[in-house]
Amino acid sequence: MDATAVAAEAAPTLLDARRLVVKIGSALLVDGATGQVRRDWLDALADDVAAIRARGTEVVIVTSGAVAVGREHLGLTGRPLRLEEKQAAAATGQIRLAHAYLETLARHDITVAQVLVTLEDTEERRRHLNARATIDTLLKLGAVPVINENDTVATAEIRFGDNDRLAARVAQMISADTLVLLSDIDGLYTADPRKDPDARHIPVVEALTAEIEGMAGEPPPGYSSGGMVTKIAAARVAMGAGCRMVIAKGKRMNPLAALERRAEDGGAPCTWFLAAAEPRTARKAWIAGHLNPAGSLIVDDGAQAALAKGASLLPAGVRAVEGGFDRGDLVAIRTPDGREIARGLSAYDADSARRIMGRKSHEIEAVLGYRGRDEMVHRDDMVVR
Repeated sequence: MDATAVAAEAAPTLLDARRLVVKIGSALLVDGATGQVRRDWLDALADDVAAIRARGTEVVIVTSGAVAVGREHLGLTGRPLRLEEKQAAAATGQIRLAHAYLETLARHDITVAQVLVTLEDTEERRRHLNARATIDTLLKLGAVPVINENDTVATAEIRFGDNDRLAARVAQMISADTLVLLSDIDGLYTADPRKDPDARHIPVVEALTAEIEGMAGEPPPGYSSGGMVTKIAAARVAMGAGCRMVIAKGKRMNPLAALERRAEDGGAPCTWFLAAAEPRTARKAWIAGHLNPAGSLIVDDGAQAALAKGASLLPAGVRAVEGGFDRGDLVAIRTPDGREIARGLSAYDADSARRIMGRKSHEIEAVLGYRGRDEMVHRDDMVVR
């Protein structure tokens, strides 16, 4: 068995995914001739999603297609669109896309939630935390978030420009462990297989070397806007966040079910990009090593003991708040003698933290006038020293 076959044999499947992000390209979802959603394909995909969720995996969908669907209904066909026309098409297409997802997943009694984001929403810390909290809540409530770029308000400076990188940022933001890019190509090759008959399919990538990046080449005419270049860029984001990624050809029916089978068992050929760390490990490494605390929370003995056992930091355990910081900023968690025992992202700004310190979580709403998080710093956003 050669090295490629050994790598294919060792490649993962979707069966052990816990939190899965699936990106769907326009060419798969929308019939280019009619501008209509391919409902038979979408129904088959929804069947896959239902089966995956039935075994306990959380699923988030990142979808393209709003502009492609909307432009047909506005009569904007046959020519390139100006920015304002593209935004108008997206506004129309989003409604139709959301309705299609709602109808197809309703066949399985699955609730759909639409989430529109821009590049800034994933880069600006407080908006990042708000989006993360919303998606986390939707998943806990059993919904499937359907995410797209907010083309109706995004301008060139604040756009992702392609949903490959948007999907990777979403996976990073919500600590997903698996990202699937369903596209019109079936993975990475050593060269363009349409031009080089000796091009070999790469089943597994363990590191993004210069050689791997050089295989991306240029997007072929008629293919999705991103091409392999943006998929490699997405892989870099995902792998850095501890999320493995797979590129797979999605035109076949039930494409996710195909990824659950090995290629030799009739499954689809694909390329897996493997992450070196778990999502939470990668996130906590980022918290521990790449930010300077904006303030400090001084905690009592009870909170110290709870943190050592892996608990979140509750307001009741905070004795003092030092410095000025905003919600989502990094804070050091210290003992009264100044020793840092943990650090994490604060769920409250400094003023609010001072008002609720020492209080029980059920008192937060009465003190602040709104119901915030029960935790001052959640354990998922904390590194204990």
